[in-house]
Amino acid sequence: MDKWKAFFASLGAVIVPMFEYLYGRDEAVIGFMTAVLFFVVLDWMSGISAAKQDNSYGSRYGLEGIWRTFFILLLPAGGHLLDVVFKMPGLIFGALSLGTLYHVIQSMVANSIRAGWGQWIPLPVFNWIINWVKSELDKKMERAESRKGADQP
Repeated sequence: MDKWKAFFASLGAVIVPMFEYLYGRDEAVIGFMTAVLFFVVLDWMSGISAAKQDNSYGSRYGLEGIWRTFFILLLPAGGHLLDVVFKMPGLIFGALSLGTLYHVIQSMVANSIRAGWGQWIPLPVFNWIINWVKSELDKKMERAESRKGADQP
């Protein structure tokens, strides 16, 4: 086995048991957390694009976003651990996971609109989406306006 194979095998031997301990080993849990991670990546992509579009990209704010994302991804883990403590069938995990997924998708949609990607959506659907993410979009635009030109890489 070469060095890289050994490295990734060792990494998997550590990460998989940690994941199962924090989130559980049910197939639905793995699918749900994969979906959350997928939408987090889309949120980051749309957020970076939106920040570059409105000239509010700042490395310090982006680095702080890593900690925010890490925190958000740990919320369902905390829910699973509480479910284990209280011997519940995944209720807290489910609630925190759904809330996390809802927040991440709303953030991704707001970032996509800021990035100018909403032009391909039919107008009635676009109007409904705007109403759905209005408060998130307003906060993001206000934050972007306050960061313009500050902390440019």
